[in-house]
Amino acid sequence: MESRSQRIVWLLQECKGLDWDVKVYKRQPNMLAPPTLKEIHPLGKSPVVSIESAALSKPMVLAESGALMEYLCDYFAQHLVPKRYQEGKEGQVGGESESWLRYRFYMHYAEGSLMTLMLIALFMDQIKNAPVYFFLKPVTRGIAANVENLYLNDNFKTHFGFLESQLATSPDGGKYLCGKDLTAADILMSYPLIARKSKIDAALYPKLTAYREMLENHEGYVASTKKIEEISGEPFKINL
Repeated sequence: MESRSQRIVWLLQECKGLDWDVKVYKRQPNMLAPPTLKEIHPLGKSPVVSIESAALSKPMVLAESGALMEYLCDYFAQHLVPKRYQEGKEGQVGGESESWLRYRFYMHYAEGSLMTLMLIALFMDQIKNAPVYFFLKPVTRGIAANVENLYLNDNFKTHFGFLESQLATSPDGGKYLCGKDLTAADILMSYPLIARKSKIDAALYPKLTAYREMLENHEGYVASTKKIEEISGEPFKINL
């Protein structure tokens, strides 16, 4: 089973004072979400979180990974959000801590700039491996190779280099992107980095490689993948 929703399971495990369960919606043969998901949210996409509370007249449905993770953190996992303001600068423009500014950035970067590249790379892989007639394969592979050479490769170098430098300057000498402690942003960043780990050269990006390995071996990540396997009855895999 492949799904970016694994990160939400990881986050839910970190939440305090929250009862939760998971319902699995398996992809169709065309890899699209099943139509039944539109009964939950009009976009029919996963992940989706439905929240029930005595204060609500009906369940509140949240979609989009970053948005729903921020909402859950506000109420149930505040320990995964860095302190917003520096001492004595509460409420001031520019008074935010470096850790919090990084956190806010990566909560949008993961599914924005970085995941966009990942999806384009996935599409190019699919084009290269498409089941076409043998005389068309040089054409499809050539198209994909051009996109990789003219766009993807340089952009991946830029992003991986950026992340390497960010880890080298992590606040308080931390090993995570936002400092010494795990944040929701790290959880959100885990999927694209683990999915493309074969493309991250450890010699060029040693800190990024170590960071990715730390996330992949984190007890929360491991527990979330086991939970998904238990619920879905399928082995969990992650690849882009």
